[in-house]
Amino acid sequence: MSSHNPERPNVLFILTDDQGYWALGCAGNPEIHTPNLDRIAAMGMRFENFFCASPVCSPARASILTGRIPSQHGVHDWLRKGNLDAARTPGLGWGDDREIEYLEGLRAYTDVLAAHGYVCGISGKWHLGDSLHPQKGFAYWNIFPYGGGDYHNGYFIRDGRIERDTRYLTDVITEGGLKFLDAQVGSGSPFYLSVHYTAPHSPWEKGQHPDDLVALYRDCPFATCPEIPGGHPWQINSAPLGRGEKRRELLGGYYAAITGLDRGVGQLLARLEVMNVLENTLVIFTSDNGMNMGHHGIWGKGNGTFPQNMYDTSVKVPALIARPGHVPHGVIDDNLLSHYDIFPTLLDYLGFANPDATALPGRSFAPLLSGETLPERDHVVVFDEYGPVRMIRTCAWKYIHRYPYGPHELYDLADDPAETHNLVADPAQGTRLVEMEAQLEAWFARYVDPHRDGAKEPVTGKGQIDLPGVAGQGRRAFEGDWWYIDEDGVRRDDQPARLGGILRQK
Repeated sequence: MSSHNPERPNVLFILTDDQGYWALGCAGNPEIHTPNLDRIAAMGMRFENFFCASPVCSPARASILTGRIPSQHGVHDWLRKGNLDAARTPGLGWGDDREIEYLEGLRAYTDVLAAHGYVCGISGKWHLGDSLHPQKGFAYWNIFPYGGGDYHNGYFIRDGRIERDTRYLTDVITEGGLKFLDAQVGSGSPFYLSVHYTAPHSPWEKGQHPDDLVALYRDCPFATCPEIPGGHPWQINSAPLGRGEKRRELLGGYYAAITGLDRGVGQLLARLEVMNVLENTLVIFTSDNGMNMGHHGIWGKGNGTFPQNMYDTSVKVPALIARPGHVPHGVIDDNLLSHYDIFPTLLDYLGFANPDATALPGRSFAPLLSGETLPERDHVVVFDEYGPVRMIRTCAWKYIHRYPYGPHELYDLADDPAETHNLVADPAQGTRLVEMEAQLEAWFARYVDPHRDGAKEPVTGKGQIDLPGVAGQGRRAFEGDWWYIDEDGVRRDDQPARLGGILRQK
């Protein structure tokens, strides 16, 4: 283990919700205010090519924790049901909802850390089922019980009780993290803290975010978010759409939400400094998935369209890692890395054996955190999936395969980084297409659990309501009811056979 640290560093893991890789000052966005995130980048490393395992919240979060792809852990869409038992929480959950522990029986890296003496805590969004009960080695459980909602008057689960909190949700999540840190003073044990913000997930309308934050963007032109007339023909019907005068309001709220969470990050870093443990704390920052705020004409992430999309703006995420005096500072790394690499990397860095190494697709990039280079790999590839949509991406090419009907996509990222020219029907790319499809099929065949295979599930992006496959005992696991807007602005209903043909023609 080249990255072993005998002093057992603490870990602060900060996860945001729907933050595009482009929505950071240190990533070259001159319009957004993120001084504390920029500080993490300056005192550590920023990764330019970091990808989620699935471009929607719950599957991505499950993959971070378990190191498994969705077709191994079985969470294929955002969790519409399974968060709270309606009988125990009248008026809060869905009428027929029950608690479902979606990751039951699967090891998380926090389980490993807890077994090695780490005190593990989480504050904020969980969204992996059964929100009432602590899971995965967490001793401190300060949870927002749902996937999203208004930024005021939200519910929180504290000490097994559901409480209402009228304050700004981002500040409440930060406060929970600070309380955990305060409890670690003098404990003598290393700690792991996850702070999972709901920001900058919608809603973004007026009144959702503090006036002082919104005021920062009152005169912002939002040139960093493209405005494409007509939008994308596959745009879904349920996303907030920033068109016309509404665009400025929504973008202002989105940017304000990011600056609000950045303010919380500053408070967490300041508390680590007061505790005199910043130099002995590995700080990791990322987002669960990317986000389109007008990019490609889309408002939303992977499920901002139907069929689901795999644009870089949906699958690429911000990623920062710092530990003053240990991790190289001010470094920008361009290796292709994925959220499923976090599990093995964290255990490697902390000096723990990976008990699931042979079953997991990820590889440790801990040497980078010590200023070393990664060993040569046969190929540099990342993979993504969202139900029946799968992606293989190299440094120069991307291929997207949709089961069973298509449409499929092939992009030359070197000449077409904006992914505007689909080359899948280009005869000159026939050999490349066959090779990339074969590589994609072989990789997924190696890691997929046949009982949790997303390619065989009717995942639409409207939400997951039960365990899939055999675990779900035949119950319907995914919501449907889709329509999209065609190129003439006409609503088209979801008729799978016809829809596949129509989309192939576009």
